[in-house]
Amino acid sequence: MSGSVNHQAAFDRAAAGIPVIDYEGSHYRSDFWDGQGRAYEDAVERLALQRLMPAYGGRIAEIGAGFGRLSALYQGYEQVILFDYSRTLLADAARDLGGDPRFVFIAGNIYSLPLATGILDTLVMVRVMHHLANVPAALAQLRRLLHRHSVAAVEFANKRNLKAMLRWGLRRQSWSPFDLAPVEFVELNFDFHPDWMEAKMRTAGLQVRQRLGVSHLRLAQIKQRVPAAALAQIDSALFALGGTYPVAPSVFVQAAAPGAAARPVLPATPDMVHRLFRCPACGCEQLKRISEDRVLCSQCGASYRRHLGVWDLKEMA
Repeated sequence: MSGSVNHQAAFDRAAAGIPVIDYEGSHYRSDFWDGQGRAYEDAVERLALQRLMPAYGGRIAEIGAGFGRLSALYQGYEQVILFDYSRTLLADAARDLGGDPRFVFIAGNIYSLPLATGILDTLVMVRVMHHLANVPAALAQLRRLLHRHSVAAVEFANKRNLKAMLRWGLRRQSWSPFDLAPVEFVELNFDFHPDWMEAKMRTAGLQVRQRLGVSHLRLAQIKQRVPAAALAQIDSALFALGGTYPVAPSVFVQAAAPGAAARPVLPATPDMVHRLFRCPACGCEQLKRISEDRVLCSQCGASYRRHLGVWDLKEMA
């Protein structure tokens, strides 16, 4: 789930014991976004995604979509999957967007991603990586979802940012922003060195094709004086240059999986939604839809249901 940890975020442990942040039942939207002075961050992240992802396509999934903040960017796609660990945040998104049959809402764990192999033309993940305790495991799952012509737009928090370099130079922090190892500054909140992240992506079979430095102007004094839209446009002029040696707090990359298989033939229709799923219990990709709101794994017999518009693949029904 995107965003920094707050007092309402809990921790959970699943998928072979890897801890995850759980925003179930939280007021993440109102506590972190709506009226919280982050209009610039929202605007600049949208501009970065528009730079990196195709505007049109067959099937797109946002991993860590939460309440659907970025969903307006996906209007050019035939099918849109919003995936998150939090059922309640997805239920909020389903209330807002569920009238559009192109949208599918799926709750699950990123470390056992319940989506079928190679089904995505485009993948988006923003404000999620910094919560991941096992980046290589998560990247392996993301890579599995891509076919050879897919595009992934992924964001991570930059350890080697200007503020961290200044604080380290003034001896106000103990860790070096130039050290390659990730730093966990708050429980399950990590910053990553850009070179470390690119190496992990390469190991996972992801080829970084473009890198942008984003959110250079994330300072309260500037945000209070310059309108968010104008500030985001100024920052967008620095994207490419900032990507050559990132010092901004966020880094966006466009990645591909050239070694993946060809795109599978999979209809993007609501009645075929079970074809999107992969059983998180056994990994089988042959699920049957036994009712409008329930699917069954043909291999292990696990069943999963849809509730409040959200397909719950976190646990069996």
